[in-house]
Amino acid sequence: MNTKIKFEFTAKIWIYSGKGAWHFVSLPLDLSKEIRDNLKDEEEGWGRLKAIAETGNSQWDTAIWYDSKRMTYLLPIKAEIRKKEKFETDMEIDVKVWI
Repeated sequence: MNTKIKFEFTAKIWIYSGKGAWHFVSLPLDLSKEIRDNLKDEEEGWGRLKAIAETGNSQWDTAIWYDSKRMTYLLPIKAEIRKKEKFETDMEIDVKVWI
């Protein structure tokens, strides 16, 4: 197994306008470019990269997905995490992601 690379950033929570009302944070464009340049070969279907995310006092196994329209990776913020951390839409949060 490869050693995971840690990325840290601050981002605002937003809601996907389509079906499901998923909540996401968008990784900063410069981080997304760095990740895509170096790890694209490890992507699975739909630009998916397995990841571990951490914010507040919560850490969980997840994945990030590349959004070609936004030119960035998206990290879903599960309802369980939002509730535990008392996160709301448009709130800026500090995030750590290991890929």
